[in-house]
Amino acid sequence: MAPSGFQSKVDITFIGTATAILSIDGVSFITDPAFDKVGTEYDLGIITLKSLAGPALQIHDLPAIDAVLLSHEDHPDNLDTAGRALLDARTVITTPDGANKLKPRPSVHPIHPWETLSLKIGGKDFSITGTPCVHLPGGEVTGFILEAASFGTHSDGLPNVIYISGDTIYIEELAQIQKKYHVVLAILNLGDVQVALPGSSEPLHITLDGKTAAKLIREIEPDVVVPMHFDSWAHFTEPSSKSAKIFEEEGLNEKVLWLTPGIKTQIF
Repeated sequence: MAPSGFQSKVDITFIGTATAILSIDGVSFITDPAFDKVGTEYDLGIITLKSLAGPALQIHDLPAIDAVLLSHEDHPDNLDTAGRALLDARTVITTPDGANKLKPRPSVHPIHPWETLSLKIGGKDFSITGTPCVHLPGGEVTGFILEAASFGTHSDGLPNVIYISGDTIYIEELAQIQKKYHVVLAILNLGDVQVALPGSSEPLHITLDGKTAAKLIREIEPDVVVPMHFDSWAHFTEPSSKSAKIFEEEGLNEKVLWLTPGIKTQIF
């Protein structure tokens, strides 16, 4: 059942890691395009990334893509060589640092935390707001809030929106979302990625795990939650089975929708 006031059709095709096609009234967004074959490795110095699963779809399998929501461009599990081909001649929204590095593409738009861009994408008007993220020290990451006139206003008086977390840990600032918006759909990046930093005795957590994701869900109160960013890389420490168990223990099962990779799933 569609949320109160919501008049758009929304489908998601989960491809793998943080890559998915989000279709809104026929307008197709792709998130963090990465299409590495299984077994690909990247040495980032402080951490080595090794792919354990390939994408459920290849680039040639994709429908027409109107825009790219790129949380950050400097980690290859969020944007790899193959995925970069999707940035050309398309609207791309990403961090200021990422936009600078992706020059001279004219359709790349930088976005700051809580900044709102008004863009016409695929013939439809969208308002896209950046959300704060805390990931690896020294890098920029953004999440996204999507809003359109057809999303309407919820019975609680707040505008209906779609929230995409990007790679982030839990931060208290994200609780502001619930005060400003009614989240009909939250797409959350899990995996509990941890890195060992020089001089630190404890690993640094740089993405959500099941517990912190549950806390965020309780604070922003989304109608539907779609998890991504789990199982497909060796540096992900929390398997989806553990996250799912935590969500069950937290009484969140009715909200959480685990998608089958490669299958287009209607959300509303």
